[in-house]
Amino acid sequence: MEFRGTRIRSDQHQEQAEKINQLFQKLQLKGRNHKMRAAEVLQITAHSLQSHESCAEEELVQTFLQKLLIMNYRARNIKTKETNEQHYTQQRDNYSSEDEGDIFNDRCWSGLSFTSLDTIHPMDVQMAVFHCADSFLKQLIVTKLSQCQFALPLLVPHPFTQEIQFPLWTFRQINKSWKIRNTDNDMYSRDQLGYKAETPMVSFFRFGSVSSSKSQLMNSLINERHNTFFHRNCPGSSRTRLLMDGVVEIAWYCPSGKSTDIFTDCVAFCNLHGDAGVSEKQLQILTEMSSVNVVLLPLLDENDKNASKIQILYRDKKPLICLLTEDESAAKQNKRKYKIGLKDRNIADVSEELRRAINECLSSSELASMFKVEDVCKYSDIRVDEEDDEDCRIGREAAQQMMSLLKKKHLTEIKESFLPCQGKLWQLWCQKNKELHRPQGDEFEQIISSKQTEMKTFRERQHKSHTSEFIRIFITQMNSNGSNRMFFLKWLRILLDEFTSADLSALHHKYDQKWSKVLKLREKNDKSEQLKDAQTELEGISTELQAATFGLEHIMREIGQIYESCSCVNENKQGLHLHFSSLPSLAAEMMISGFPLELMDGDAAHVPLIWVSAVLDKLIHKLGDQSFFVLSVLGIQSSGKSTMLNAMFGLEFAVSAGRCTRGAFMQLLKVSEKMKHQLKFHYILVVDTEGLRALELAGRSTRHHDNELATFVVGLGNLTLINIFGENPSEMQEILQIVVQAFLRMKKVKLNPSCMFVHQNVSDVTAGEKTMDGRRRLQETLDEMTKLAAKEEVCVEERFSDVIAFDVRDDVKYFAQLWEGSPPMAPPNPNYCENVQDLKETIISQTSKSGRMMLTHLKDRIKDLWEALLNERFVFSFRNSLEISAYRKLETEYSKWTWSLRSALLEIENKLQNKIESEAINGVEERDLQRELKGKSEEVKKAMAEFFEKDPDKDILIQWKENFEIKIKELQENIITKTKKKLNEILQQKDLKKKIDALKTQHENTLFEKSKTLALKHKDKMSDEETLKREFDLFWEECVKTISTNTCPIKDIDILRDVKDLLSDIYKSVPVHTWKDIRDIFTVQSYSDYVKLKKSSGIMNKTINVLLGNSLSKEDEAQIKTLISDVVHQTDKMIEMFNISRLGYNISCIQQITDFIKARIIDHQEKPVKYLFKGEFYVDLVFSIFKRVNKTFTDQHRMFMEANDPVLYLKNKREEYYFIFQKYCQGATSANIFGEIICQKLKGPIEQSVYRNTARNVADEMRSNCPSLNGNRSNLEKHILKKLANDENFYKYMHYVRNPREYFKDFIRDQVSQYIRDQFSISVQPKMKQNIEVLQQKIITAAHESTEHAQLNKGGVDLWLKFFSQKLSDVVIFSVKFFSGVKRDDVDDFKLLEEVIRKELPSKMSDIRSKFNTKTFPVKLDNKFRPDAILIDHFCQCCWVQCLFCAAICTNTVENHPGDHSVPFHRVHGINGIKYRNTTNLCVEICTTAVASNNLYFYPNASDWTVLWREYRTAGPGYSNWSITPDLSELAYWKWFVCRFQRDLEKFYYSTFSAYSIPNEWQRIIKQQAIASLDKNF
Repeated sequence: MEFRGTRIRSDQHQEQAEKINQLFQKLQLKGRNHKMRAAEVLQITAHSLQSHESCAEEELVQTFLQKLLIMNYRARNIKTKETNEQHYTQQRDNYSSEDEGDIFNDRCWSGLSFTSLDTIHPMDVQMAVFHCADSFLKQLIVTKLSQCQFALPLLVPHPFTQEIQFPLWTFRQINKSWKIRNTDNDMYSRDQLGYKAETPMVSFFRFGSVSSSKSQLMNSLINERHNTFFHRNCPGSSRTRLLMDGVVEIAWYCPSGKSTDIFTDCVAFCNLHGDAGVSEKQLQILTEMSSVNVVLLPLLDENDKNASKIQILYRDKKPLICLLTEDESAAKQNKRKYKIGLKDRNIADVSEELRRAINECLSSSELASMFKVEDVCKYSDIRVDEEDDEDCRIGREAAQQMMSLLKKKHLTEIKESFLPCQGKLWQLWCQKNKELHRPQGDEFEQIISSKQTEMKTFRERQHKSHTSEFIRIFITQMNSNGSNRMFFLKWLRILLDEFTSADLSALHHKYDQKWSKVLKLREKNDKSEQLKDAQTELEGISTELQAATFGLEHIMREIGQIYESCSCVNENKQGLHLHFSSLPSLAAEMMISGFPLELMDGDAAHVPLIWVSAVLDKLIHKLGDQSFFVLSVLGIQSSGKSTMLNAMFGLEFAVSAGRCTRGAFMQLLKVSEKMKHQLKFHYILVVDTEGLRALELAGRSTRHHDNELATFVVGLGNLTLINIFGENPSEMQEILQIVVQAFLRMKKVKLNPSCMFVHQNVSDVTAGEKTMDGRRRLQETLDEMTKLAAKEEVCVEERFSDVIAFDVRDDVKYFAQLWEGSPPMAPPNPNYCENVQDLKETIISQTSKSGRMMLTHLKDRIKDLWEALLNERFVFSFRNSLEISAYRKLETEYSKWTWSLRSALLEIENKLQNKIESEAINGVEERDLQRELKGKSEEVKKAMAEFFEKDPDKDILIQWKENFEIKIKELQENIITKTKKKLNEILQQKDLKKKIDALKTQHENTLFEKSKTLALKHKDKMSDEETLKREFDLFWEECVKTISTNTCPIKDIDILRDVKDLLSDIYKSVPVHTWKDIRDIFTVQSYSDYVKLKKSSGIMNKTINVLLGNSLSKEDEAQIKTLISDVVHQTDKMIEMFNISRLGYNISCIQQITDFIKARIIDHQEKPVKYLFKGEFYVDLVFSIFKRVNKTFTDQHRMFMEANDPVLYLKNKREEYYFIFQKYCQGATSANIFGEIICQKLKGPIEQSVYRNTARNVADEMRSNCPSLNGNRSNLEKHILKKLANDENFYKYMHYVRNPREYFKDFIRDQVSQYIRDQFSISVQPKMKQNIEVLQQKIITAAHESTEHAQLNKGGVDLWLKFFSQKLSDVVIFSVKFFSGVKRDDVDDFKLLEEVIRKELPSKMSDIRSKFNTKTFPVKLDNKFRPDAILIDHFCQCCWVQCLFCAAICTNTVENHPGDHSVPFHRVHGINGIKYRNTTNLCVEICTTAVASNNLYFYPNASDWTVLWREYRTAGPGYSNWSITPDLSELAYWKWFVCRFQRDLEKFYYSTFSAYSIPNEWQRIIKQQAIASLDKNF
């Protein structure tokens, strides 16, 4: 059928284009560089959080889209804000008061016309947005229009070129559902894609201008209560419509299967807007594709300009209905042609006649052609959007290529054929994983290893399964550019829905029928075979449904399983044309593009943790570690959760009955740039879940599954929406108990999510009294459920408010019913939409109270929650990785802060010690130290404040802020007190050493004067150097001989001999062989041989068989080990206090230490312990300690000898005195000689100062650069374990296991020694040179300032020397008393004195520098100033408590820390010598796996009392303060150690590992895997 007519003239077209341009400008759409994107529209903006009934013109687009996205059909009723008040006031003011009193005077009425304003037509807003939207936003808009039961644009003229566009792409997501009855009156449901639905089509169009509204008449046909088609009488309508002429809109009438249906089957209605005479192409398409044509015109007039077109329609075979707006007659018929007058007639009557006419036309099946939307594209001269867009076309072709592979298979076989990794193998793996986390039996580690082996086998089988062509094409397309990928994914989802919809609809119908039958049989209490058969059939249909459900989520699930299997075997999959490590990036891109990602597999009820973690890692890589607000939702199945989320945020979660959400999905929502700063987060992560009490999961597992799901989702969300549908009390109680239990668990594991209740489908949400009553009943129910849940979780909470911050007035929202009328023709209820908007605003407003989390935190939280749920006992098993990570970070910072304070105070101590030694000060008070440390203390406080305020984990860290502030304060007080004590001890020691120092000074000065006298005697007599030297040598030997004769020499010491003598005096009866039998107490396996049981224990004469195989329990052994460790630590402190390098050695030091050890042993025995120590314990402990410190005593005594033995001391001074002797002989002046003496006396103090400063510098640098020392204590232990593994020295291992503190100290010493050796020329030596240069400059400056001071004050040499020593007292030990015997009265040339120091000092510095090497550096330092001592003091002031089971050390950096002890991973018990009861077999259990068991016991003491491992805290004090959470990961390190050193362990403990106790899987762990596991766990 072809029509010919007139076109719009070019001048009219130009005028129209100008008006359209102005429209776009008003709507802020003109001049856009790019199309409006869906991603931009879906962002959280300030505008989207407000409900607008009216707005400014420039906000019309935003407001329209906002309302449309929440499915509010009032989106087309938005008013523009206009104020005519000024105009009205002006007109009113123009009239006089007398005019106002005359009603008949026309002038008293002012014009209030608002229509004169150029308002924008609502449909122009819609179409303007449509024209300016990209393909994805267009599709979203049309989908939302369909949900609002609005007509959809079918043919759209371009606003400027008038080319006709067919937006087929926008129809691809439209679904239409309806119900029909067959001849037997049986009802059938039909569910078809909008573009595929084959229905009759009735086209409406008009010729010319008519008085009646065609669109309004169509609405009366389709839905009397809803404006499906916008018409002239709708609110906001105006004559200034610009973009609707020539537009064809389509709407469907969908019957409900009821007698009230207008049409018995689905019918499409098309509406051509504007004059059909102008829109020729549209008219042609409509009339050719329609089943019935309906035309509006004033009258049937043969002189009408459109008469020829009407005649063509009349002569066509298709039914024609003419609606005459100027004709008053009722319906008339001529075969299939109808004429109905409209003038002055009731619209209801006209509608009824029109319905009857259309039904009659459609009832003639042989004449009624069927219409499909997608068939429109067959017409030429129209542009099809899918063909115009190259990316869309490419995406479609790729998706069609994939779909072509599926057509050869039955729907229920597709997943098994094309997605093999997610089928039985994955489900078996999930089952084994749950069994692994809930082990049963006695051979515990064997069972665990066996399960792990089976799981690995399943992974290997997954890995070997074929990679289908289907998956390969998918991966290839996912690697295409962004636009291609988006179209491909959209197409694939569309085509999959099309492919599965018919079969799924049939299966659901079949399921519904069978379910109805089962329910009827149950109602009759029928327990016959018929019910069992029906239930079996129902389960079979359910299995078919599960197999037939096939969507994008299943393809991504397969990709995830491919990744997990490849990760497990660490090898790429055959047929995979890219490396498996790139697969998570594809999923991350999908999430960024707005697609949901499956978080929990709904079929296996399992979280694919490896895959999800990898995807989130890639998301972090692409977006950065952004902050998120997690919103999750819980509710009964089909209660409208997904619909609510989709309406609230414009999301695309599956909502149809055939595609209910299974498992859990997460989807990203971006926050606009402006809102980021206000909300303090970048994205909202929405988590949608399957319904509680889902029909598919009916059976015994339902409650357990629901509890798991609720706990997981509640723990994950910052805010959880609890969705309640209807008012069924029993359903409400069941879901509320599950929810309350989930929140109760969160409280017990210190997570603080918030919640809101959404009560949907409430009949009258506006009735205040009714809703208040509902809130009261909900509160009562919640409190009741709290009591029930508290009993189950063994808690004391009685009210819901005890569990979570909850206000029933603000945290409960009532929603109107979703539909305004009865589906399928009912539009969404605007009140429901407003409820959604209100909820959205409330959620965003509460985000500040509910917290947020970083993306890295989200990843850890998912892992923690799921692993805890796998272990069943959630609260006991939950391991808060976020808290652990944050606490470790805090510990690292704490280590930096404490190091900063210690380092600063060490420098202050060194300066003050110099002053004390130089006699510049006579005492030190705490306030002096506090003043000196104030600057650094304030710096640390500032750093702490910034850390707690600005760190991304500040919300977690805040719980420890006060405690760590107290710890820092206490540390500062302690180190100040300790430093004051040390400095005052130096003052006391200086007094004790005065005699020695005075004697040294006397010897020096005597030698000086004698050498001076000798030099003056030989002055000008001997110019021969050799003769001069010979004379000095004779003189020197005679003087030294005299001094040594009159002074007792300092002898070498033998500490161990002194200890033996002392003990022999105390223990006269000690046999001689005792000294040969002394054992190293640090390496013994057990202390049982050292004790005898107290008689009061009541088990003295019994044969004892306990876990350890002897008379001491684990707790007893641990007590003794702690005693020994503490004694060692205290003796180290005592030795430091003795200051042997300065005061010398005295046997009283030995006496003090042995007395202290004796007192500690007695004190320990008097405590409530079950044993007494034998004498051998004391002897072995004393000897072991003194063997350990022997070198320390010897080295310090050597330093004392070198400094104080006259012969040794004078031997070192010989060259200095010969040099002065030479100068005198050469006739040098007194000033010259005195300058030389000053330089000589400065040499020793300079050397000491340089060594100390360099030691501090080295310690600082190692803290920064040495990997083992640049973190906290945990980091140090990780490096210790790596070094032990690389060395593979069993005895070093046992030293570490049994004496960890000592091993740490030894390790630090080794690290420092190695660093000094390796970095000496690169780092240590340059620092020493730098310190020398700095000190040299300070001394020269001091000499110059002293000269100026003496000259200014006209003083003598004593004033110069006093000022000089004061200037240097901060940096070196230098005192006027050093010159007490040196005559200097004749020194008066200070300039010369200064010049001599300037010239001679560099040679002294050079001499110091030349002797500086790796050997002298550690030897020249006191113990307390050595870099290793500084670092040991820093790292070893921490917790050293060991696990009673495996001896693992608590890794807390803070000594006497609050809370439980914990370690990153525990050890195999056999390493600590633990044996099975009544055997000599070493245990292979590990604490973290043992606590996961339900039936594993241990013996906490010597009695027969047993404790379940999972209840270990009940075993007593040594156990109750440890936090041991189940961990069934590989823990490779200590398993490797046991296998590598099995024979050594057996020999060491005189025991064995039973034949099959060590699992074979442990034997396969190699050293590299063991070492790698340390990085994972520390």
